[in-house]
Amino acid sequence: MTVKYGKRLSSRFIAGRRLHDALEQVRALNDKGIMATLDHLGEGVKFASEAAGYRDAYIKLLDGIAEQGVDANVSLKPTQMGLALDAEASLANIRAVVRHAADLGNFVRLDMEDSPFTEATYSIVRRLREEGLNNVGTVLQAYLHRSALDAKLCVEDGIPLRLVKGAYKEPPSIAYQRHTEIAEQFKRLIRLHLDHGSYVAIATHDDAIIGYVKKYASERGIPTSRFEFQMLYGLRMKEQAKLAREGYRVRCYVPYGEMWYPYYTRRLAEKPANLWLVLRNLVR
Repeated sequence: MTVKYGKRLSSRFIAGRRLHDALEQVRALNDKGIMATLDHLGEGVKFASEAAGYRDAYIKLLDGIAEQGVDANVSLKPTQMGLALDAEASLANIRAVVRHAADLGNFVRLDMEDSPFTEATYSIVRRLREEGLNNVGTVLQAYLHRSALDAKLCVEDGIPLRLVKGAYKEPPSIAYQRHTEIAEQFKRLIRLHLDHGSYVAIATHDDAIIGYVKKYASERGIPTSRFEFQMLYGLRMKEQAKLAREGYRVRCYVPYGEMWYPYYTRRLAEKPANLWLVLRNLVR
């Protein structure tokens, strides 16, 4: 795929290059009853100065959300803040963003990247919460063998989680490979949170999982205020609006920025199914 063609195609799935563009899209989502989490694109920085630049961009993003009064929080990647370069420096960058969010009454989600950064990401979240910054959470990937234990620990610690199936290519030694195994663990993690009364974000485009959550919650009298569905910007937008009309909490993951190409190509490379999902949405 050429950059020119990718740019044209990705414009459907990236909410613009500028913060102003992204906030306009978020307001349009809010008008449909859909919340948002904004991702200023960038990851795997090579220099400390880049990480500092992303830190400042997120502070500006949080200010923009507050000024515009839109219903949105933010998601960031630890490597974007320099985790692969200097763990303590990345913690300082993330702490600055989380503190600023706390001052504004907002929330920060640390996206989960591939397995070399799993433990470090959880450690950052726990450390910040020990410092009294409770407006930070992270992501748990169902396909990792370790996730069953991680989920229990996070529930005990009160760490807000987004649950995903997992998309990075990981070896069988640490991750389930079969769709059925991943789906079953995903359901177990969902049940764990709903049964313990822990608010949870369930990130999926899978109708079977969405239907399972709706049925499980309904049968046990679990109110819709106890969980939310999350989907990607540009994918299944009609379904997102439909879920919101049905009274479910829905949050759209809204990426924006100049670094659209790495994000877009990684999304397609993570799983072949992602390409088919994109093509189906283009047809729709």
